[in-house]
Amino acid sequence: MRRIFASWNRHHYFITGVFLGFLLSRYIPQVIWELVQQEECPQEVAENLLIARFGQEFEPHLNLINKPLAAKKPVKNVIRPRYYSSELGIREKLFIGVMTSQEHINTFATAFNRTTAHLVNKIKFFIYADSVKTNYKLKNIVGFTDTRESRRPFHVVKYIADNYLDEYDYFLLVPDTVYVDARKLVKLLYHMSITFDLYMGGARIGLDPGGSASVDGQSNEPAGNEEEIPGSSDRNYCSLEAGILLSSSVIRKMRNNLERCVRIGSTNDHSVNIGRCVKYASRVAGCQESFQGMRQYSYSLEAPGRRHRDFSELAKEEAFRNASTVYPVQTPEDFYRLHAYYSKHHLEKVQERGYALEQKSYRIANGSISNKILEIRWPLGVPPPSAPETRHDILTWQLLNGTHSFLPNGNAEHALAPLSRIEALDFAKVLEIALQYAALKHPRLSYHSLHSAYRKFDATRGMDYQLHLSLQEGSGRSRRLLVKSFEVVKPLGRVEVVPSPYVTESTRIAMLVPAFEHQVPDALQFVDQYERICMQNQDNTFLLLIFMYRLDSPSKGDEDPFKGLKTLALDLSSKYKTDGSRIAWVSIRLPEQLSDAVDPQDWLLHASMYGPRQLLSLVVADLALPKLGLESLVLLATPGMVFKGDFLNRVRMNTIQGFQVYAPIGFQMYPCRWAQFCRECDTCDVSQSGGYFDRRNHDVIAFYSRDYVQARKLLHPQGLPIIRSDLDIDQLLLQPGEETRPPGVESILDMFVAAQHSVHILRGVEPNLRFGQDVRNHLARGGSLPESQPERCGREQCIHLASRKQIGDAIIRYEDKSILHK
Repeated sequence: MRRIFASWNRHHYFITGVFLGFLLSRYIPQVIWELVQQEECPQEVAENLLIARFGQEFEPHLNLINKPLAAKKPVKNVIRPRYYSSELGIREKLFIGVMTSQEHINTFATAFNRTTAHLVNKIKFFIYADSVKTNYKLKNIVGFTDTRESRRPFHVVKYIADNYLDEYDYFLLVPDTVYVDARKLVKLLYHMSITFDLYMGGARIGLDPGGSASVDGQSNEPAGNEEEIPGSSDRNYCSLEAGILLSSSVIRKMRNNLERCVRIGSTNDHSVNIGRCVKYASRVAGCQESFQGMRQYSYSLEAPGRRHRDFSELAKEEAFRNASTVYPVQTPEDFYRLHAYYSKHHLEKVQERGYALEQKSYRIANGSISNKILEIRWPLGVPPPSAPETRHDILTWQLLNGTHSFLPNGNAEHALAPLSRIEALDFAKVLEIALQYAALKHPRLSYHSLHSAYRKFDATRGMDYQLHLSLQEGSGRSRRLLVKSFEVVKPLGRVEVVPSPYVTESTRIAMLVPAFEHQVPDALQFVDQYERICMQNQDNTFLLLIFMYRLDSPSKGDEDPFKGLKTLALDLSSKYKTDGSRIAWVSIRLPEQLSDAVDPQDWLLHASMYGPRQLLSLVVADLALPKLGLESLVLLATPGMVFKGDFLNRVRMNTIQGFQVYAPIGFQMYPCRWAQFCRECDTCDVSQSGGYFDRRNHDVIAFYSRDYVQARKLLHPQGLPIIRSDLDIDQLLLQPGEETRPPGVESILDMFVAAQHSVHILRGVEPNLRFGQDVRNHLARGGSLPESQPERCGREQCIHLASRKQIGDAIIRYEDKSILHK
């Protein structure tokens, strides 16, 4: 019994649980069972409800209208300024506003501009605009229509605040009778902080400090406003006669209170009106003659004994040398005299500082520290001679005497060449300086003769001279000659970027391509090249062909030598008509003396496409430019040249109307297949083995029509007539004994040089412009080169068939038969 009871105690929980589960499953209500199922399967219940409402074929659809929703506040793109200076708030230092009149624009104002404008950041001249003229030489003029004298300074302040407030730190207001030493004033401003209000005027040396506080002995303060204007009883106003210097913060405060300033500025004294406005707007107590330890001095010429004194006497006074403004200037010529004295004073200061630095450098060296560490060299501050990287870069010394140079340009074929006028003057000046130094260094010796002289030009240093002078010691029988050597250096000055007008790469180029009858095959190939590079790419160009007919050649029908070119030009013009590209032509009838039949191989060795008749380039330009107009950018080309699109863009950028003419130096390719000295490659980069840059070829040149016409008119009275028709060609091509044209004029480039026109001439190597294709085409067609050198085709006018190294190697291989088998 005890075991049975113990077993029941262990299993009674299990038995009780089974019994209760059986009872619940037997008697639980059906509703509760449905509720339990619904809680356990919510997805199945939802599907059953949708089927019951919408049927068995229901398919859900997504609503994507206006989704995703746009943000309530759209994100704004941050627009950054174009320049760092705008974003960082970097401003220029000084703006000068000059109050002048229409009567003084061409006198005082012009003198002020010429002596100050190049030394400051900005300058403007303010006048009344009641009858403004348009023929003023000055362009930086601002006119006001309000002629009330009391409002004038406030118009100036408003104009400055509206246009230049955020661009400059300080503003100087002066009349046109004040000379400003801009160098000294700008140096002074760089020592002052811009974070403070500045209302500064020069110390009125020699004047009563209170003399400018009243006009005609009467008070300038408006009645009833003394209690509203801080410091209204203080007469310490800066005098406009000497110049008023204002900071940008003061100008900003004056603009914000400009209406009040106009009401309280009711006098005709601009100094008082400006002073009242500054005191009211910025709360500055009065005119600051010194600020942060710096002081601006003014020098008055109205003081007794100064008005009629010579400026050379005034320059001895310390007050005159320390002044940054001098007033009142009596005549425009006095501006230039004052500028000369102050420029000389600054030059002496610079020379003194340079000498002090030089002596300090030598004292620091003192032989104890290597010059390689200190980089102390002679002359001090001049770069040392450039070290050649290879033996081909060695700069050679050129032997000179007083009249000639030996082996000029390292050319062994020209052993002697006379010095040009500029070179002779330069050498004479160098010799004079050397003799002056020799007299100080060796006072007992006297100059006898020039033993020898050498010169060398280094693009990083300048011109170096070595002079060996024969100096005489004693006299009579005891006389003897000593050779002393001196080195003279003419260092390069400060390199400056030449400012040029703004140009773009969208200018239309008119290409002029002349062709003789024997050059028709080359011209056809050029037109194909032009179609591929310019017309297919819709480049903004226009091609004008110039046909050079002989006197007896037909110009129409099947016998026309240029019929193929004309047909091709018409076909391409029709094909690209919608793109605006077209090809036109102009015919020129040559005179009888130029109508001889030309064998193509006779002209192949000439560097110019015109052969011995380079003056025909002037004929081509004279007769073709009337078809284009005076505003066209003209590129005179040749049918035998090869170019790329980048070359045309360089023409657009380097040719500037009224400023610059571009004459590129093309790359002359060797006829490699004929000479067999090199490997022919049209797409390879330029190299010494494939050709050379031909400086003697002036056929390709870019210019504006107006510049060309002006240069031609300058040379017309000198014997270079303008060709207006085919009948005038004889006047230009006279015989050598009869010609009266300027010497050395053989091409358009020579014409620009001889005319001494105001335009610059830019020459530079152009890898994308190549010559020599006509020679290669002639040889490819089965032609040959002439056995002898053509007439009038010396070394400078003929092309080279190979380099000296290639020809030398060929000669060595020919002479040494053993090398042929290697």
